[in-house]
Amino acid sequence: MDIGTLLYTLLRGELVGVDEFGNRYYRSKHHPLWGRERRWVVYKGTPDPSTVPPEWHAWLHYTTDEPLSQAAAQAKSWQKRHVPNLTGTAEAYRPRGHELKGGRRAPATGDYEPWRPE
Repeated sequence: MDIGTLLYTLLRGELVGVDEFGNRYYRSKHHPLWGRERRWVVYKGTPDPSTVPPEWHAWLHYTTDEPLSQAAAQAKSWQKRHVPNLTGTAEAYRPRGHELKGGRRAPATGDYEPWRPE
């Protein structure tokens, strides 16, 4: 976080909540700007917007007036847990046979026949 965001947060921010990743969510203490209160997030560690869970994303983008309660934020049995986008990192998904995973692809079976116009 840069010094400007830190000072603004300390002077004008009111902590609303913290998510499972440690990101802290703030709203402005003072009058709204153009009819809306200002809302922002201070990321824990590297700033990565993909770490914002859906319930906080809705609040940040004014879809809901109040952040969802803990009960509403609990995942249903059929929902997967929210994970950040790992593309471009060492933890990114790489299937079997991927060159960066050190594997080898299965050889071609020879059953491919290219289309030829008549």
